Amino acid sequence: MAEAAGPAQRRTGRVGRRIAGLAVLVALAACNTVVPRAPIDRSPPPPARGPRLPPPSPGVDTGVVQDAERHRVALLVPLTGRNAALGQSLANATQLALLDTGNAQVRITTYDTGAGAGAAVSHALADGAQLILGPLLAEDVRAVVPAARAAHVPVVSFSNDASVAGPGSYLLGYAPAQSVDRVVGFARTHGVASFGALVPNALYGQRTSTAFLRAVEADGGKVIAMQTFDRATGGIAAASATLVKKGPYDAVLVADSGANAAVAGPVLKRGGTPLHLLGTELWNSEATLASRPALNGAWFASVSDTLYRQYRTKYRARFGADPYRLSSLGYDSVLLVVRIARDWPVGAAFPEGRLRDRGGFSGIDGAFRFGRDGVAERALEVHEVRGGKVATVSPAPLGFEDR
Repeated sequence: MAEAAGPAQRRTGRVGRRIAGLAVLVALAACNTVVPRAPIDRSPPPPARGPRLPPPSPGVDTGVVQDAERHRVALLVPLTGRNAALGQSLANATQLALLDTGNAQVRITTYDTGAGAGAAVSHALADGAQLILGPLLAEDVRAVVPAARAAHVPVVSFSNDASVAGPGSYLLGYAPAQSVDRVVGFARTHGVASFGALVPNALYGQRTSTAFLRAVEADGGKVIAMQTFDRATGGIAAASATLVKKGPYDAVLVADSGANAAVAGPVLKRGGTPLHLLGTELWNSEATLASRPALNGAWFASVSDTLYRQYRTKYRARFGADPYRLSSLGYDSVLLVVRIARDWPVGAAFPEGRLRDRGGFSGIDGAFRFGRDGVAERALEVHEVRGGKVATVSPAPLGFEDR
């Protein structure tokens, strides 16, 4: 039951054994509707934009209920402030997951981080939370983890900032380094030897550029040049022109939105220069991606959308609005908890060691497992923008090899 309280891979291309827990996903996939993607910017989360979402449906508890027969799990998300719509979408997703699984052992209470993550975690711990799902933003994770760690309560956040992972802190967000690694590996197997990159002057750009250099080196390719640009001033066209002079390249990674990549593409290919554009997981959130002719033939790696489409239809039917793409993290976090709860005695501390199961877990976004660094390692697929559509050219594996 859900309730509200208070005024919030090195590449996984190696196919291993199938992840357990697919029964719930098969049931979800039984809803045979394919729908377009929902908008969300994943890196790092900006002020949320999107549809105004309704509150949880009637029947959700509004106060903390003392329940000795269920596990107490806290969900920390922003329900007020600029990211409130995204936070509500995450909260709705957790409620939908509990309904879909029919689980009677887990009670999830939602705490608003909009007024302060520190106050939210203090409230959750005082209410007896044994596990924390969220927060969303890296700065909120930093505020939450010390108190949770002192109480021996693990945190499974929705951030993609690997710097906040560590003992007792696990990241479920989509790590850009894994997307870069996967698409570079795919490009190398398709004859790409020389690479360039366009990266924004931002934290995301710093992280993707480091991952890019490591991935190309590990796969035996060569980085010819990288060029930074300022997102705020729309400097990607000028940066592309500068990068062209340092070429030629077989492929250029644009570590930014598909919209910016579409601006860079014609400049990079001026004069008929043949090259592949490469993108990151950010592209998967853009509903208009396939309609941009400049991106035709481009490759990018991301989580699979197959089960997300089914989830989106069910979400819309229940809440009357489209979910944010990132809300699947909320749904998958509940699937993780429900699976572990099978062997988690009520009243006992959360078995944190189970989060490190090397076999991993399954969710709407495919197979994942937490690495030694606490960051979710994901099985990603590679897409190609082709003729006004996005096609999968390298499916995600169903599991992981032991290593």
